[in-house]
Amino acid sequence: MTGRRRSSPRPFRRAPAVALASTVACGAAITSLLAASGSLPGTGDSGEKDPVTVMTWAPENTKATNMPGMPAMAQAYARWVNAHGGIRGHRLRVLTCNEHNDSVSAAQCAQRAVDQGAAAVVGSYSQFGRQFMSPLEVSGVPFIGGYGASDEEFESPLSYPVNGGQASLLAGNGRQLARDCRRVALVRPDTLQGDQMPSLLNSGLQSGSRHPAKDIKAPEDGTDYSPQVTRALDGIGADPAVYGSAQAGGKAPGACVTASLGDHTDAFFDSFRRLQEDSPRVQVASVLGSVGQSLVNRTGGRSGPLEGADITGWYPAAGDPRWRPMRKVITDYAFDDNRIDPADQGVQTTWIAYTVLRALIEQLDDRGVQDITPHALQQTLDRGDHAIDTGGLTPKLRWRDGDTLAVQDFPRIVNGMVTYQVVRDGELVAAQRGFVNVTKTLERRRTDS
Repeated sequence: MTGRRRSSPRPFRRAPAVALASTVACGAAITSLLAASGSLPGTGDSGEKDPVTVMTWAPENTKATNMPGMPAMAQAYARWVNAHGGIRGHRLRVLTCNEHNDSVSAAQCAQRAVDQGAAAVVGSYSQFGRQFMSPLEVSGVPFIGGYGASDEEFESPLSYPVNGGQASLLAGNGRQLARDCRRVALVRPDTLQGDQMPSLLNSGLQSGSRHPAKDIKAPEDGTDYSPQVTRALDGIGADPAVYGSAQAGGKAPGACVTASLGDHTDAFFDSFRRLQEDSPRVQVASVLGSVGQSLVNRTGGRSGPLEGADITGWYPAAGDPRWRPMRKVITDYAFDDNRIDPADQGVQTTWIAYTVLRALIEQLDDRGVQDITPHALQQTLDRGDHAIDTGGLTPKLRWRDGDTLAVQDFPRIVNGMVTYQVVRDGELVAAQRGFVNVTKTLERRRTDS
């Protein structure tokens, strides 16, 4: 958000002083914004201390879900804090690793973090929690702010999640749909992670006294989802013979389809768009991470199939002012790295996770601890003397025993908040102000539904 100074004639000798005052005021405003958001690196200690090594991993260049923006955001964050003297004098050294959407690679990334002396793994994505948590647990390396794609992130005592993971998104999406939908079809991947999705979505639907969703399994890496679209439309009664053709303006009242297929959600909605031309119109929905602004743009914006879609996310909408500090860091320190989309929930999660890391290092420095070890970070996290402020992007976070929620299968969740968004005129915007707390919805969830 840096402004560009205009050149102008200087009729008075005092004009340079005015320009200088303007520049100082502009710089002070930016500094104030970063400080107010809790996002200005600690620069009070000018002495050079030992660097802090951390790792961020994510899958890149795979046929399934890819999250290249997460390690790229981590590297930009490190450039930013190091340009300001580090975090209380500690330079940040970020290791990255391609997790390849593969269990062996996930374990290898974790072992590399251990072998190279990482104090923590921060803001990472992997579905293979069993494989990557084991090496971290053996060596006592905390996992801070993962994306929430694996069960172990919400089970391991060494994991410190910043969001409610897939569980909160699906429960929230169910509650969001329960307001308008009498019949819902869920299209989800035919994987172990996908197998949890129906009960999570249904917990939200049941809060609105709706029937369970029709469960439609789909290949995680598919390219044509026409069969799944057909089954979904049939499952919710979106039959032209009943409601009239789409050309005649036919609608299937109360019929909704929600899809959560990661990177391949775009392929699903492409198939949906083609088949929807001959079917009654139905309400569509998804969760952020499967759908984002870039997908809305690619599928036609306001004239595409996602116009009007109900979308559930973890954080405020991408245009919210609370993201300005992150956007400035991306502008100033990511240069022309097109891997980083500030509207992507992976990038946003990484920013929040590194905000937590910085706060932990500052807390240790306040206690006179200069050796930032995995054990020191873990102790600080477990003690939770101070809740961590993320600039309003999440509730204040801490991970003491009393802070965890009573959610079956997900005992490490400390943040049960989601946001409701909607695609309006081709833009993802907030559907309502503030966060929605789905904690009670998750606590009442039945795993046999």
